[in-house]
Amino acid sequence: MRSETPTGPVDDSAPGDGLVKAGVVVFAIGAVATLVTVAPLLLGTDPFPTVAYLVSMLMGVGFALAAAGVLRSVAAQRRQARGGRRTA
Repeated sequence: MRSETPTGPVDDSAPGDGLVKAGVVVFAIGAVATLVTVAPLLLGTDPFPTVAYLVSMLMGVGFALAAAGVLRSVAAQRRQARGGRRTA
């Protein structure tokens, strides 16, 4: 019967979902690092070492990862749509 719930696990993840999730996490780490490194500059205290500024660059890396995941998902959807159009 179709009204019953499936007994096995349902895999509803699309290609690129993992990249988007990883990109969000890396972006969040970079955003927090950016706030932490900018705070001493605004408060007039000694700035952090260069490593702290390098960690804040993870914001851009996270954005690039998420964008790559979105593009991968779009490409998979286009391939699926083309395949469906040929069989119809």
